Amino acid sequence: MKTTVRVVIDGGKATPAPPLGPQITMLGLKAPEVIKKINDQTKNFEGMKVPVEIEVDKTTKEYKLNVLMPSVAQLLIKAAKIEKGFSDRKSSASVSFADVKKIATDHAKYSLGKGEDKLVNEVLGSCVSLGLKVDEKDPREFIKK
Repeated sequence: MKTTVRVVIDGGKATPAPPLGPQITMLGLKAPEVIKKINDQTKNFEGMKVPVEIEVDKTTKEYKLNVLMPSVAQLLIKAAKIEKGFSDRKSSASVSFADVKKIATDHAKYSLGKGEDKLVNEVLGSCVSLGLKVDEKDPREFIKK
């Protein structure tokens, strides 16, 4: 019988503290081993919240880790090198259009958009919501194209 544990952890900083440690231990897994693997697989997302799924076969005690992509907003905030979004664009940070395209392609499998233009427009919409500029311009200028 298989079960799935879903948690959101800080990239590269999972600990055996609740809620993760007790859940892993209750399933008969060795928490330090699982947490080390999670931290190894999420170290590239340091400073971001990362969804992780642990698929466990209760009878054999074998498990499979699925590290999912952080949200578009978190990736944009990291690309802009800021801590949070802005309420107005006058004092906001800027990301490059190349960063927007990379985030769009990285998030393609989680998106409903079909085609590169639609995927990029979704990320540009997140830039609008966060109050970020794209190449020092309002992101809506890129959406119109």
